[in-house]
Amino acid sequence: MTLPRRGRLAVLSLAAGVLLALSLPPWGWWPLGIAGAGLLYWRLAGQPVWRRLWCGWLAGLGCYVIGLAWARAFNWYGALVLILVEALFVAAAAVLTPPDRGRALGFVGACTLSEAVRMTWPFGGLPLGGVFLGQAGGPLLQLARLGGPLLVTAGVWAAGAAAATIVAWVRARLRTQNRPALAGTAVAVAGLVLLAAAGAVAPDGGGPVRSLRVALVQGGGLRGLSKEQISPATVYDAQLAATAALTVRAGGPDLLLWPENVVALNRSLVGSPEAAQLSRLSRALHTTLVAGVTEPVSPTTFRNEIVAWGPSGRIVAVFVKVHRVPFGEYVPFRSFFAHFADLSGVPTDAVPGHGTGLMRTPAGPLGVLVSFEIFYAGRSRASVRAGAELLAVPTNTSSYGTSQVPSQEIAAAKIQAVETGRDLVQAAPTGFSAVVTQRGTVVERSVLGARQVLTSTVALRRGMTPYDHWGDLPVVLLAALALAAGWIRQWRHS
Repeated sequence: MTLPRRGRLAVLSLAAGVLLALSLPPWGWWPLGIAGAGLLYWRLAGQPVWRRLWCGWLAGLGCYVIGLAWARAFNWYGALVLILVEALFVAAAAVLTPPDRGRALGFVGACTLSEAVRMTWPFGGLPLGGVFLGQAGGPLLQLARLGGPLLVTAGVWAAGAAAATIVAWVRARLRTQNRPALAGTAVAVAGLVLLAAAGAVAPDGGGPVRSLRVALVQGGGLRGLSKEQISPATVYDAQLAATAALTVRAGGPDLLLWPENVVALNRSLVGSPEAAQLSRLSRALHTTLVAGVTEPVSPTTFRNEIVAWGPSGRIVAVFVKVHRVPFGEYVPFRSFFAHFADLSGVPTDAVPGHGTGLMRTPAGPLGVLVSFEIFYAGRSRASVRAGAELLAVPTNTSSYGTSQVPSQEIAAAKIQAVETGRDLVQAAPTGFSAVVTQRGTVVERSVLGARQVLTSTVALRRGMTPYDHWGDLPVVLLAALALAAGWIRQWRHS
């Protein structure tokens, strides 16, 4: 292979990744995700294994250097390692893609399985930057109702492979040898369209059981600051000041949602002045107040929990965050990583919680997803299967100076709402706070950094979507079958 050709291979592979990244929020140009998938599919054609590895890794770099750019704000060399490792998942998918016959099936199966692994491993996985987030504003969003984020992911790669095949066929001007490929592509496109249509008409949580008045409190303030740079009292006082605008005479809310860890304590919640104050607040507004609390467990551990006070002022439910942020809320293998990085920014570890996330409150049964958990489809599905009728997301993205993570969080919220058939409410101390319908429509969204109280009326629902019933397993099995079928076809014609 000549140097110019090698250079074109590298440039086009990087370009494929960049297109995938630009489909992600905050840009959100969803057609570019399909274009990027198609460009990578085209570049892998006929390539030996090491070139497929190279193309896939470069595409991964193009995607994650942009899609995970937010990580640089915390530790630039940690971000570099993260991006290099995450790019290996795309490289693995490229290696597993058959080079010739069966390439389309194998490509979709390999990319979907690779993303399934990336979203769960290591340390619980990292769905941020996933191509499914780029489709929250496009027609493939409705696939989430059938198969969650993984089916949306498969839809991106399938649409990309189909688009690349159509372009190649047009360029070849209807040459005879390309007609079978085009016929197969036409079937694939028709199948994808029918699947999206099926998602659009699939059960979506059903009609409202009843409605609920909600208020989402965003205290506001500067963004991009660490917890060492802003005092807990300042954050807490901002929440109180914003909440002061609510009165019972104006029609108090049934549910008052505060963000994650805005009540940061250096002692136990029980008996604290903050607990007494929030108890009085819930009584005064005659509402269910749900707030994020952190309290110490030991000198080296703390608990990140969501606490609900009922209209009587008593604590009625507590949920401890299950899916912690690695290297953000805890450090796995702390003694090992201490040799390579300064871990003073994470001096204590959050203890993991347990359970489905269901909180039974006077306002109704809530499926609680705490911050990072919004990116994990299994968390909302577990709470809905346990009886949740509304999804509530207390979150905190204040330490991110740009809109990248808050925007990806909104995209994840839309997908969570669609896949479970539940309305969703989200509160963040500096944004984005939002209200999302079960069809994925954002009806309210705050301004980053502003002090705001969003009020809305949402529906409680009890119906189940296909994804609520089946989860990820059907998509994983179909992806594995597609990969196997692709390689069988490759070997039969080799």
